[in-house]
Amino acid sequence: MQIFDLQKSRSFSPDKLKKNNLAETDRFFCDLYCLEPGQEQKPHLHDASDKIYIVMEGRGSFRIGAEEREVGRDQGVLAPAGMEHGVRNISNERLTLLVFMAPKP
Repeated sequence: MQIFDLQKSRSFSPDKLKKNNLAETDRFFCDLYCLEPGQEQKPHLHDASDKIYIVMEGRGSFRIGAEEREVGRDQGVLAPAGMEHGVRNISNERLTLLVFMAPKP
């Protein structure tokens, strides 16, 4: 059994978004994304993979396709395969996201 500690897995970088891998198989992965204020994951897409972002702490501006919305703690966002997506920390606080993606690109 693989057990991971979300609190201990939090790690931030002053330079850019930090992706901390929590679990991975041949078919899927789960990361903890940590963004300082102003950091972002630039819009991009995955042709054959779905992604789910769950906000653990903070607030972010999520772009899925042409739609952009502010999302906060205990809320989630789905980025279906083939849709451009990205997130930006628009607050003065840290943003922590639990991210699931399948199938793994």
